[in-house]
Amino acid sequence: MTEMMKAVRLHAFGGPENLIYEDAPRPRMGSDDVLVHMQAASLNPPDWYLRDGFRTLPPEWRPEPTFPLILGKDISGVVAAVGKNVTAFRTGDEVYSMVGFPDKVMTGSGACADYVSVPSSELAHKPRGIGHVEAAAAPMSLLTAWQFLIETGHNAANPFQPFAHKAVPLKGRTVLVNGAGGGVGHLAVQIARWQGAKVIAVASSRHETLLRELGADEFIDYTKTAAENEVRNVDLVLDAVGGANMERFLGCIKPGGALFLVNPLGFTAREEAAQKGVTVSSTQVRSSGAQLYEAGRLLEKGLVRVVIDSTYPLAMASAAHQRAAMGGIQGKIVLTNF
Repeated sequence: MTEMMKAVRLHAFGGPENLIYEDAPRPRMGSDDVLVHMQAASLNPPDWYLRDGFRTLPPEWRPEPTFPLILGKDISGVVAAVGKNVTAFRTGDEVYSMVGFPDKVMTGSGACADYVSVPSSELAHKPRGIGHVEAAAAPMSLLTAWQFLIETGHNAANPFQPFAHKAVPLKGRTVLVNGAGGGVGHLAVQIARWQGAKVIAVASSRHETLLRELGADEFIDYTKTAAENEVRNVDLVLDAVGGANMERFLGCIKPGGALFLVNPLGFTAREEAAQKGVTVSSTQVRSSGAQLYEAGRLLEKGLVRVVIDSTYPLAMASAAHQRAAMGGIQGKIVLTNF
């Protein structure tokens, strides 16, 4: 195997044009690692935030990188080699993973390359019955929805709050998903429905047909109607969007209900929530091969499906980032390497 490979590398923070497809050293792997020949990789918000240098964060939180960086977290591919301590995977296995998150959020996890070195604990066998494109699209969004709605699955300190995030029972409850057309949102709709919840999906009108097909019981077009003015007494709001005025959802949650914030930065109404008897909670998604295996069974059985917005060859990663910047993404953007 050659010591070099092709990769999409970033030599300076900035726009999509800064992503360069070029030769790069093939990654080394440790005794507990698996070398994966990447077949597909998907884009996630941390990818374009890092590409831009996380400029929306306070200066003291921004990365201090050693360029060049290889971005990307989500992969699907074929095992090329295994470390001496690895027993769960063999050469030729088809696998998928969210690589090194959040540990490498500020440095890049190396997914946008021919080969990626992955800790075996972060890896799972690719669900049968789906291709590499769908598998690559799943990990970060699927793990986020799973860790918010089903089980956090780890005891790491929560960077967003002084208490651990806990999922709430969903069977027979009413769940509103804001940002239901996006990567996390469309999977959260399906997982909540699988758990027996009534699901209200909030997105723009172009997503309505898809979201009803995925199991949404009701749909609200946020461009025409403010969701918080339309519904009352829901048990849970999962806000997969974030941004300004997240507290607007407090008025439509029943006492004893919950508001889960995928991106809680900027939320300032915890006292108001406590007065209303509403639990506000968030968590940091973390890589987990075990959870990818468990959640992947839903993909394997067809109980949940991953929607693909668009695909681009790996060499056209800059175009994929341009697509992301346009907004209105339905599902996931995927880079292919076959």
